Amino acid sequence: MSHERRVHLSKSAPEAYKALDAFSKTVGQLASDAGIDDRLKELVQLHASQLNGCAFCVRVHVDRAVAAGLDADVIAQIAAWRESGVFTDRERAALALAEAYTFIHEAGVPDEVYDHVGGILSEQEYVGLSWILVAINAFNRVAIAGRYPVPPRTGVQA
Repeated sequence: MSHERRVHLSKSAPEAYKALDAFSKTVGQLASDAGIDDRLKELVQLHASQLNGCAFCVRVHVDRAVAAGLDADVIAQIAAWRESGVFTDRERAALALAEAYTFIHEAGVPDEVYDHVGGILSEQEYVGLSWILVAINAFNRVAIAGRYPVPPRTGVQA
């Protein structure tokens, strides 16, 4: 197999990719039903994609974040969210959860993160965000493994 061209899992097994996409839509609706708005969904998906180094998904979720009402300043501060004053307690809890799920191989979801998040988000919100993070981490792995090219920007501008 050539290192130049990678296998695109989405093209090589479209049924599996369609199932992952359907799963993503299901968990997105689950999160919405739990009270998670599009802004919060996009914050966690963008941060997980940044942490994983998935340029493809970062592009997709920057565009969706802008459509959900995030501006360039907020998007730029995601990487420094702990030191930033632009995020609410809910958003900060969700960003901490995004980091725990993305780096789950290092320490699971640490008790201090679980307890902190649980003190801010309802159980249903925790469940909804957790499933979104499972889905975005799966998408990141598909795109990174296939070295998917960064898609062009949509008409939405930050």
